[in-house]
Amino acid sequence: MGPDPENHPRLQPHLQLDDLLAELQGRLSAVLATRDRMHGLLEAVVAIGSGLDLESTLRRIVEAAVGLVDASYGALGVIGEGKYLAEFIPVGLSPEETGRVHHWPEGRGLLGLLIEAPRPLRLRDIASHEASSGFPDGHPPMSSFLGVPVRVRDEVFGNLYLTNKRGGGEFTEDDEAVLVALGAAAGVAVENARLYDAARRQQRWIKASAEVTTRLLSGDEPDEVLADVTGQARELSGADLAILAVPDEDERRMTVRYADGDGAEAARGLVLPRPGSLSGRVLATGESAAFADFAHDERVAQAVREAMSQIGPAIVFPLGVPGNARGVLTVGRRHGAAPFPQSQTDVVASFAAQAGVALELAAARAEAERLSLYEDRDRIARDLHDLVIQRLYATGMSLEGIMPMITRPEVASRVTIAVDAMDETIKEIRATIFALQTRHAAAQPDLRKDIVALVDEMALTLGFAPSMRLGSGLSGEVSPETAEQALAALREALSNTARHSQASLVDVTVDTDGDGMLTVQVTDNGTGIPAGGRRSGLRNLARRAEKLGGGLRLGPAYPEAPTPGTRLEWRVPRG
Repeated sequence: MGPDPENHPRLQPHLQLDDLLAELQGRLSAVLATRDRMHGLLEAVVAIGSGLDLESTLRRIVEAAVGLVDASYGALGVIGEGKYLAEFIPVGLSPEETGRVHHWPEGRGLLGLLIEAPRPLRLRDIASHEASSGFPDGHPPMSSFLGVPVRVRDEVFGNLYLTNKRGGGEFTEDDEAVLVALGAAAGVAVENARLYDAARRQQRWIKASAEVTTRLLSGDEPDEVLADVTGQARELSGADLAILAVPDEDERRMTVRYADGDGAEAARGLVLPRPGSLSGRVLATGESAAFADFAHDERVAQAVREAMSQIGPAIVFPLGVPGNARGVLTVGRRHGAAPFPQSQTDVVASFAAQAGVALELAAARAEAERLSLYEDRDRIARDLHDLVIQRLYATGMSLEGIMPMITRPEVASRVTIAVDAMDETIKEIRATIFALQTRHAAAQPDLRKDIVALVDEMALTLGFAPSMRLGSGLSGEVSPETAEQALAALREALSNTARHSQASLVDVTVDTDGDGMLTVQVTDNGTGIPAGGRRSGLRNLARRAEKLGGGLRLGPAYPEAPTPGTRLEWRVPRG
């Protein structure tokens, strides 16, 4: 048996050299991999810090994390109030996969564990962990997992979640270290984006407040300005809907005169009671109120909840300072949306207060202008009385005094005509003086006020107060005859409802449209119109409408419900 080649004295140095070279090559590869990863980390840090918009910054953070640890999927969960995820930004899902997800994670199970204990978590298989609670319906299957917190100073802003290491392996300690470093850089980027967002929002608030104040004090119509205030409040708060209710003259109700956003048409024109209502309390106390689910909160009037059924998180602000609010501003977001951050709430509260102060200043200025106008009228009336009338009267007396000295009949006739003309002129000037001294024009019929009074009266018969929507078109010209017939039709409709429907809810809507038609609509949840019943009242309504060139439409309000109710629509030309 010959000598072992590996133990041959002349071959051993060569074998040791090969091992050393292999080890050196391995270490060199590790150094190069580490260099490449550090280079990638630096590029990611630069990328996530390249913009100041918060939403795009958050998405860049997730995209950078997915690339750095070679993950298939990634997400950033932003922690909101109550330690639930207020926002979830996924990366790696196709549009089809995104559409199949029933709802995004809310911060329970394994993700909730990261919220409760914000420290890195690395798993070979998500399903094997005791805290795992599965995935939402439609969510793609995921196995390996790596999660790290994103801190903004001492606050945990959210968590980075990475799943499914490409190639089927698990995430390594190096992956965890890189992601922790990225999380630290992400916290700085988020803080910068937050500060920028707050500064930009503050700038927009200052600009909007200055614009509102300038327009009101420059004499712009308050209706136009308040419509813009409502729209600006929605934009400043990031809301889906903003409405502004202002108190009516009778001090017992408020009307939603302005609305902007999703569902504005349904809310505009709603009439709200002031005593005992949430809006009335906010108006009286000047204190705002917040809601987690506006559409289902018992503090909100039934009519408002129905008209704004899509609204979840909402805040109600006074328009003005405490003790002198001139309206109530409500901003709301759709169900499932995140609550309003405190920063946005503060901006809208300040904007609403500033707008109310501007309205107060504009009203004071308008009152001063009216007073100045009345003083000018009084001065003109005095001048007309003390100077013009007296001179005309003296001239007439002089002419009458020379009548006996006139011998020619045609001259005497002309002088007589001139004296009579002066008398007529004096009468006209006196009438003008009286008009100037009358500061208030005769009260014009107010259809809105008459409708409110009529519904108040019929509430006693119904046993409850109907909800009302009075459109802005009622402020335009409605002929006296049409207004009278509309009130009679509304009375007849409510009377029929009280006698026959057994309803517990009634909604009254009166408005005009662009075609010049006035519509009175009464909807109830009662038993509906029985077949073969007496219809004398309905015939009266139809005849009233036909006489004015309109018509009457009847039908069930809720065809699929056990009690279908009734929808009555009385529609006539406005003029």
